[in-house]
Amino acid sequence: MVSGRAKVAGSVLAIALAASLGTAPLARADDLDDQQAALNAESARVQQSLEFVDANIAKAAGDLVIYQGRLPGAQQALLEAQGRVASAVKEAEALAARVDLAQQSKAKITEQLENDKQKITDTKKLIGQIAAQAYKSGGVPTNVALLFGSNDGGNLTETMDLANQAMRSQNAAMTKLTQQSATNVNSQARLAAVEQEIRDLKAKADAALEREKAARDDAAAKKAEVDKLISDTTRLNSQLQAAKPGIQTQLQQVKTMQDAVAAEISERDRKLREAWLAEQQRLAAAAAAAAQAQGQAPQPYVPPVSNPRSGFGLIHPVPGNIPITSGFGWRATPPGTIDFYGQGGYMHTGIDFGAPCGTPVYAAAAGTVFSAGWGNDGGGNRVKISHGVINGDSLTTIYYHNTSVVVSSGQQVSQGQLIAYSGTTGNSTGCHVHFETWVNGQATDPMNLL
Repeated sequence: MVSGRAKVAGSVLAIALAASLGTAPLARADDLDDQQAALNAESARVQQSLEFVDANIAKAAGDLVIYQGRLPGAQQALLEAQGRVASAVKEAEALAARVDLAQQSKAKITEQLENDKQKITDTKKLIGQIAAQAYKSGGVPTNVALLFGSNDGGNLTETMDLANQAMRSQNAAMTKLTQQSATNVNSQARLAAVEQEIRDLKAKADAALEREKAARDDAAAKKAEVDKLISDTTRLNSQLQAAKPGIQTQLQQVKTMQDAVAAEISERDRKLREAWLAEQQRLAAAAAAAAQAQGQAPQPYVPPVSNPRSGFGLIHPVPGNIPITSGFGWRATPPGTIDFYGQGGYMHTGIDFGAPCGTPVYAAAAGTVFSAGWGNDGGGNRVKISHGVINGDSLTTIYYHNTSVVVSSGQQVSQGQLIAYSGTTGNSTGCHVHFETWVNGQATDPMNLL
C-alpha cells in the first residue's frame, strides 16, 4: 500500500488516458491466439494495477487496451477482404468476357453451318438433276446446258459431249459435296466444343460470382468490426478523459489513506525495534554485571546480523499451485501516456496471487493481528499481522481483498493458520490475494522472504 501503490493506479491509468488512440504498449505475436492472449494479459495487468482506484474505471481501461490492440489487425483484415473482393470482381468479369467471346464464336459457327447446309442442299439438287437427265433421257437439263454455255438443240454428238461434261461436273460436284460435308462435320464438332466451353465457363462464372458475394459479405463483416472497434475505443477514451479530474481526486484520496497506513506501520515497527534493542542492551548490561561480579571480563555488546529471510522463514499465504499474476517492483510509465506523479513510473508494493474467490489464506508467519476486517484504504476486507522483531528486523504482512476474515484484532496466530478467504472486495476487478511484506517499516519484495 502507501504512495507507491497510488502510483500504480495513476501511472497505469495513464495507458487509458493517452493523448491519442492506439498508444497502449502491446505484446507482438505472429499467431492470432498469441496476440489475443497478449492483449488479455495486458488488459489484466492494467486492471490489477488499478485495483485500488475504481473497478469500473479499471474495466474500461482494460477494455480500451484490448480494443486498441485489436484495431490494427481488424483494419488489416478489412484491407485483405477488400482485396479479395477486387480479385473476385476481376475474375467474374474476365469469365463473363470469355463467355461473351464463346457466344460470338458459337453464333459464327451456327451461321457457317446454315450456309454449309444450304450449299450441300444446292449441290445435292444439282447432282440429282445431272444424274437424272444424263442416265435416263440422255440429255442434260436446260440449266446444265446453260451452265456449259450451250442453249441450242445441237446434234447427238454434241449432246453426248455435253453429257460427258455433265458427268465430269457431277464428279466435281460430288467432290465438292464431300468437302462440304467434311466441313459441316468439322463445324458441328467445333460447335459442340464451343457449347461445352460455354457451359464450363458459365459454371466457373457462377462460382466466381458466389465467391465475389462471399468476399463482399466478409468485407462487410470486417468493416462492421472495424467500425465497432473505433466506436468503442472512441467511447471509452472519451469516458476516461471525462472522468480524469475525478480520478485524479480519487487517486489523491487513496494516496493520503495509504500514506497513513505506511506511517502507522513505520511507527509501530520503530517502537518494536526500539523496545527490542533496549531489551537486548538490558540483557547485555545484566550479563556484563554478572561477569564482573564473578571477576570475569565483561563481553562487549555485538548487534545481531540482519537476515530477514532466514530469520522469519515465511511460507506462501495461499496454496503453492496458485500462480503470481503481478509481481513486486518498479513499472515504467509507457511512452506517450500521462505520468500523473511525474516520476516516470510507479512501484507495485506487493505481489498478487491469482487465487479464485473463497481460497483459504494463511498466516505467512506467527504473529499478532493488529487490524482485521473492512478498511477504507481500498483493500476491502484485510488482515494486518505484526511478526515482531528478530535479530533487529521487524516484519509486518498484509493480506487484501478477502471475501471474509476469520481472525480479529489482537489475536495471536501461528504460522500457517487460516486467517481469511480470498475475494475481490474493495476496489478490485477480480478474485485474487494482494500480499505485502514490510521489513523495518519499508515495503519489500515478498519473494525475497518466502
